[in-house]
Amino acid sequence: MPAPAISPDSNRLFVVDPDTDFLQWAATHLRAADVEVHCFERAEEAVTAYAKVKPDILICEARLPGMSGIDLLKRMRQHDPNAMVILVGTIAGSVVIDAMRLGAYDVLRKESLPYDLRPVVEGAIRALEARKTTLAEPQTVAPESIQETIIGRSGAMQEVFKLIGRVSRSDAAVMVTGESGCGKELVARAIHKFSPRMQKEFVAINITAIPDNLLESELFGHEKGAFTGAVATRIGRFEQCDGGTLFLDEIGDMPLAVQSKLLRVLQDGEFSRVGGNITLKTDVRVLAATNKDLEKEVAAGRFREDLFYRLNVVRIHIPPLRERREDVRILAEFFLQKMGARKRGPQMRFSEDALSVLEAYDWPGNVRELENTLHRACALCNTDVLLPGDIPLGSNTQRNITPIHMLTRMQDALLTLLTGGQSIPDFELMPWVERELTKMAVRNFQGDGEKAARLLGVPPASLKTEVAKVKARKTA
Repeated sequence: MPAPAISPDSNRLFVVDPDTDFLQWAATHLRAADVEVHCFERAEEAVTAYAKVKPDILICEARLPGMSGIDLLKRMRQHDPNAMVILVGTIAGSVVIDAMRLGAYDVLRKESLPYDLRPVVEGAIRALEARKTTLAEPQTVAPESIQETIIGRSGAMQEVFKLIGRVSRSDAAVMVTGESGCGKELVARAIHKFSPRMQKEFVAINITAIPDNLLESELFGHEKGAFTGAVATRIGRFEQCDGGTLFLDEIGDMPLAVQSKLLRVLQDGEFSRVGGNITLKTDVRVLAATNKDLEKEVAAGRFREDLFYRLNVVRIHIPPLRERREDVRILAEFFLQKMGARKRGPQMRFSEDALSVLEAYDWPGNVRELENTLHRACALCNTDVLLPGDIPLGSNTQRNITPIHMLTRMQDALLTLLTGGQSIPDFELMPWVERELTKMAVRNFQGDGEKAARLLGVPPASLKTEVAKVKARKTA
């Protein structure tokens, strides 16, 4: 079928299927003011036309004569790693898995196309619009910083860095506090890295990971025969890192009996192995961390007061990530570069909308949750650009909370209050509110879709129809 004239502002769709009736239906069903549909009966024809037309979206039957839909998908993704390819047909589960592994945007059953094809194509177009906001060049982190222990540019983190620099010069004990996942061990490693002990060993122990009856042996070692299973003499961590730094994470969970022995080491630098009579000396700097309120633990009798003061000579508190949102962007870019260095393929990038989603989220799991979220996003993303929909945030948090989405929450709360929790399935307030807000925003900005979209927190592509109406009224 002849292709229509190409407009630089249109979204170009290739539809490949040997069924000419389906091609005619698809051309009619998908054609719009900003969409051009190019139809082909064979994959080879689409490949030939690809270089000239450069389609935005490719829709193809999985079972094509000659080159299959999967083969065409591979070919398109080689030309463009961000190609939007939608496979259709009656497809076996293994083929669906293979298609998604190769980067297909979606796979649809042919019988569902009258209902699903247009919404899926519109979603792909919105994704293309969002991708246009992708940073031309990712914000780079200096190559040497990939090896740094901790990063951040917020005022709060600058104060942390200053404290690290000051305490690293001395041998003072340091207590690092903060919520789980905020990077307490990274602070401890930074202190060691910049201290005179940097050439010696750094040993980190998580107190909660070691059974209470083995913790004393882990720290101070044991003699052969000291207890059942002690078949040989074993040195403890204090002997292992003599001259270096020992980091005790979750110190608030240390049993009282072990606290007494730790206090002696901090006071005199002396200890004995479990089951031994010889007094050993060690020169170890102790850093500790906790997410508990140790003052309350002391008041409750669960933590020794004298040990608390020995450990709490200098306190460094790391604020949670939600209190330093300006660090989210640089941390996200850092983790993305770090992941890119470990895998083959193009360097992943963020769209600007994706970064906005990351910055808007509260990150209850702090930096650890951010890193794990980006690991999942990179593993599941079909392109080298991360969009808002690629970011799997917490199950109880919406991925992209915008003013319109917030109204949905407000409606739910209002209905609960008015109805005592009874559902009203036919309630149509939100669609009406969204339509009216969209019209008001576009009219208010006199047809400027970009400004209206920023106000509403929606992709500009979703406002195209209303923008076109406003512009038509202007020229009428």
